[in-house]
Amino acid sequence: MNESPKKDHKYYLDLKDRVLALNDAYYNHDQSEVSDFVYDQLLHELEELEQEHPEWQEIDSPTIKVGGKASEVFSKVNHDVKMESLQDFFSVEDIDSFVRRTQRELSYEAEFVVEEKIDGLSVSLEYEKGIFVRGATRGDGLVGEDVTLNLLEISDVPRVMLHDKPERLVVRGEIYMTKSAFIRLNEIQEKNGVKLFANPRNAAAGSLRQLDPKITANRDLSLFCFNIQLVEGMEFSTHQETLKFLARNGFKIIDLEKVARTTEEIDNLIIEIEERRSRLDYGIDGAVIKLNSLKDREKLGSTSKYPRWAAAYKYPPEQVETKLLDIQVNVGRSGKLTPLAILNPVVVDGSTVSKATLHNEDYIAEKDIRIGDMVKVQKAGDVIPEISTVVFDKRPINTEKFMMPLTCPVCGADAVRKTGEAARICVNEDCPAKLKRKLEHFVSRNCMYIDGLGEKNIELFLDLGLINDLADIYLLKNHRDDLLKLPGYGEKSIDKLLEAIESSKNNSMENFLAALGIQFIGANTASLISEVVPDIDTLMMMTAANLEDIPGVGQASANAIVEYFNNPINLELIEKFRSLGLNFKSYSYKDQASREAESELPWTGLKAVVTGTLENYKRQEAELKLKELGAQVLSSVSKNVNFLLAGENAGSKLDKALNLDIKIINENEFIEALNKPEKFREDL
Repeated sequence: MNESPKKDHKYYLDLKDRVLALNDAYYNHDQSEVSDFVYDQLLHELEELEQEHPEWQEIDSPTIKVGGKASEVFSKVNHDVKMESLQDFFSVEDIDSFVRRTQRELSYEAEFVVEEKIDGLSVSLEYEKGIFVRGATRGDGLVGEDVTLNLLEISDVPRVMLHDKPERLVVRGEIYMTKSAFIRLNEIQEKNGVKLFANPRNAAAGSLRQLDPKITANRDLSLFCFNIQLVEGMEFSTHQETLKFLARNGFKIIDLEKVARTTEEIDNLIIEIEERRSRLDYGIDGAVIKLNSLKDREKLGSTSKYPRWAAAYKYPPEQVETKLLDIQVNVGRSGKLTPLAILNPVVVDGSTVSKATLHNEDYIAEKDIRIGDMVKVQKAGDVIPEISTVVFDKRPINTEKFMMPLTCPVCGADAVRKTGEAARICVNEDCPAKLKRKLEHFVSRNCMYIDGLGEKNIELFLDLGLINDLADIYLLKNHRDDLLKLPGYGEKSIDKLLEAIESSKNNSMENFLAALGIQFIGANTASLISEVVPDIDTLMMMTAANLEDIPGVGQASANAIVEYFNNPINLELIEKFRSLGLNFKSYSYKDQASREAESELPWTGLKAVVTGTLENYKRQEAELKLKELGAQVLSSVSKNVNFLLAGENAGSKLDKALNLDIKIINENEFIEALNKPEKFREDL
């Protein structure tokens, strides 16, 4: 049995750093790395530790700060009234304690309202004399982003109030995407070959924070308003009055449950909301409990982070019951056997789920998952479907325990599970499943990038025996006549494919190295190595210690490279590639003298990506300018990129940069930066 970790000061610091990292991913990059339920549990544990050890709490604690920050892409907006977050509770007992404590401080049985907690992106809407003048995201609660033009593209945002015209009004609401709109959006994304959105919340956040309002307009966003932050020239006494006022003036409001006074009444309302949760066309992750009296709210005030007059009850992840039809075992590029649940399709958190991860055989054994079972499915991290539990009282008679195969389901070779590892591995290096995945990786965009050689073509060429290893791709030209006989393949398409294959021979060493599929060696690591190592032959002679001296290359990566080139089968493959004329040299290699000279350039160490059409430069010319100033030019956007140069029709790279909160510059700003490179770097 595993011992519980010691909750000392180091444990606290590690926990704090983890929550801060999750905050950064969620608020600033619109990415959910764990489920809301898991995040809330971690934050709750952090709060408890700080209550026990107040001397541990530091100024950057996420229990003090609201998670987000304003992006530099949009203008900053200072909120006149802080946009606070809510304290979360996970049991009705905690909510009951909150209610009793609040009523005790007020010295009377106060009224509460209970609302759905919409899972979206919080915004403020500002009106002057009834006219919408500005909208902003929450940001860190004090400073947000000006997204006025984007909000004007959302039909739920009133441009002009219908009846009343207060001198000034600031309304708080939640931008969200309905489940049906989310499904439609992902269908379009899939049709266009673009990466799918993980969940409606991420889709809504990414759609609102677009540089081009036309993109926002096409994303079918919605808005619920739930609070008046500030009003001039009018007075209200209760929260109910403010919502009626908003509804009268054209704002879509969150429908209130009836007013409650006792803990029993509040608990019943929380349960009522949860019971209809799965039937709603929008996501909710809890219920909000608020004081109805605005005077009482003012009396209680707020802590450094939370209002003391409101709290949220967080529901556990949505679980939906369905039937496990089969367990499919797939073989990956490394030979790892991975079990996959095949389910009777069911809608979970807004998307249709027909498959779910089963992780490994220990996971299956621990939960005693069997084919034919009724199971409960949830989204792990709000993204990946997984089976959470088996409904044992609905288990059919005569089901059998599932056993992972001892042999590879594709080639029949032994599937071995080494001590200390969770997965079984096919020992056959020539396994067709391994080869298929390796081929798909080899031709992918960040590797050799052979356009036209997709999954279906690879499957066909494998079935016909035209490809038996990675290097055989470059022998397809010898089978041109055979290819022309295939149904659906014309002379033009075949010649275009063969030209793409031939052209890829000239790719740099970094593409070739990444394409080999060496464990731990992706495009970024291959790029770092190629700046320091002149060619594959030199790399093959290097020791693990030599490789670890390269900045960014760790022990695991170094050992994997040495192990790969010590394998006679791999050496034979390399020689075959050589005989076919592939380039083994690095185009980005710089000798010591060049690196020392480059280290003095103003943009040394910066990573940039160029996308879209520029008016004054060809893309290659812009990339050359960047390199002349010392910047490293990358082909894809990741969190390691420092800035993106975006021209017209920038596309998905711009979307990703926005979601990752990467600095984005247009062509005019680029020209200005070229003239003042030191200042540009200082401003990054």
